[in-house]
Amino acid sequence: MNKWKKMGNIFQPGQYEWLHTHAQNPLPEFLGNGIFRVHFAARDKNNRARGGYFDFNIENPHKILNISEKPTLDLGLLGTFDDSGVMPSGLVDYNDVKYMYYTGWSKAVIVPFSFHIGLAISKDAGQTYERISLAPVLGRTHYDPYITGAPYVLIENNVFKMWYISGTGWSLEEGSSKPKHYYTIKYAESDNGFDWKTNSDLCITYRDGEYAIARPVVFKEDGLYTMWFSFRGGDDTYRIGVATSKDGKQWDRDPENVGINVSESGWDSGMVCYAHPFFYKNKVYALYNGNEYGASGMGLAVKEENPTT
Repeated sequence: MNKWKKMGNIFQPGQYEWLHTHAQNPLPEFLGNGIFRVHFAARDKNNRARGGYFDFNIENPHKILNISEKPTLDLGLLGTFDDSGVMPSGLVDYNDVKYMYYTGWSKAVIVPFSFHIGLAISKDAGQTYERISLAPVLGRTHYDPYITGAPYVLIENNVFKMWYISGTGWSLEEGSSKPKHYYTIKYAESDNGFDWKTNSDLCITYRDGEYAIARPVVFKEDGLYTMWFSFRGGDDTYRIGVATSKDGKQWDRDPENVGINVSESGWDSGMVCYAHPFFYKNKVYALYNGNEYGASGMGLAVKEENPTT
């Protein structure tokens, strides 16, 4: 297996009030001629997340071509499920409409937060996005009684397929005043992208000490699904795992991590997380976050590949 070559921290936040810190959950969108638009979640001084983007050329990734001056996804209305933060997570094109799936955050009382899955659409080629509802498209259900988030969607044969995180419980450990969340990855389907069918099955099960398995990204190559995800356990820092599946529902987790590891020093020396692989000209690239969940921006890594998709 070829090793990953890190190309450095290519984008740092700080340009606008809504973009004070973080460039979290990179979501690349190919615009043509080597140009990629990278959607992400930024945070303001009050730690509230909003969606935005920057553009760059993969041939010269350290030169940022454009940054959205205003959020593409702003906070929801007071009292709605996303009034405290929004994080873009998945993007698909369907019948000339862009479907942007995102995580919407709200504050809670007994537990510190709640989040669920929302949808915004664009009918103007991504210039603007509008919510399709003030409510989540996948919120609390019989099978998802706690939290849902980090949706990643593919469309196959007019079926929307979603991989997302679902809470499996909260715990208040002895000596701690802060409840601890537990969530991992599940699968859902939809005929229209709005109404989702889910069940109790887990795609990725916890290993000893793990409590958060997050941000699935799925692609299909030679009839096999591959999922990248982030996981953390006892030391509370994320690493990037990988799993494969023949049907997208039952997954085999690789005992090894994806291969992008922490550096000896610098912006990604404490953790690596939320990676998104993408292909261009027989190479595979990956955008990813580092320390403090992407507080200092995002990096790019590359290795030689011969992808079929």
